[in-house]
Amino acid sequence: MNICVLIPAYNEEKAVGQVVSRVRKIIEHVVVVDDGSKDATAQIAQDAGAVVLRHQVNQGKGAALRTGFQYVLDHGFDAVITMDSDGQHDADDIPEFLEAFKKMRSGIVIGSRMHDISTMPAIRKVTNRLTTFIGSHLVRHRLQDTQSGFRLISRDVLRAVNLEADRYEMESELLVKASRAGFRIASVPIKTIYGDEVSKINPVADTLRFFRLFFRSLRW
Repeated sequence: MNICVLIPAYNEEKAVGQVVSRVRKIIEHVVVVDDGSKDATAQIAQDAGAVVLRHQVNQGKGAALRTGFQYVLDHGFDAVITMDSDGQHDADDIPEFLEAFKKMRSGIVIGSRMHDISTMPAIRKVTNRLTTFIGSHLVRHRLQDTQSGFRLISRDVLRAVNLEADRYEMESELLVKASRAGFRIASVPIKTIYGDEVSKINPVADTLRFFRLFFRSLRW
């Protein structure tokens, strides 16, 4: 399998180098999309061995992922694994995605954090449960964690869906459009590491964006 790992990053100079280094012990080809960072994120990621694509100004996680997805298509990868740049995703879970993909050969594999939410901040528990409930309704399939950014996405999904959102709601847009295009969506359990990093997710604003996505999806 020809797989790469895609990491969108914004002002993550403290963590991104270690994230890239750990991933490259398992997957050689790592792509970091520096989404207009004001710090040394791009240089540190490059020094750690990643291919770095840069946005001159911050455009949002969805836009960064779209830039990375185009790179995946242009370079002929069979699938891409997306991970966060802040160290909350454990690279040691990557083999679980690869095993699931060997069985599926097509579709999306989501890393689910919901089997152990004891360390998850309270506001994330609430928003994750709400958006996962609605997201499951939209894809017409019960999912465990629609908001997880740790995913494997096959090349044919990226070719089939037209993604438009620029921010966090794009990850839900991808699931809805892939499901409605007939692709399978599976889950594997993952570990999530919560430290002292400050989340870039705005629970109120991003939940509102999710609901706008919900109403738009009724017309798809």
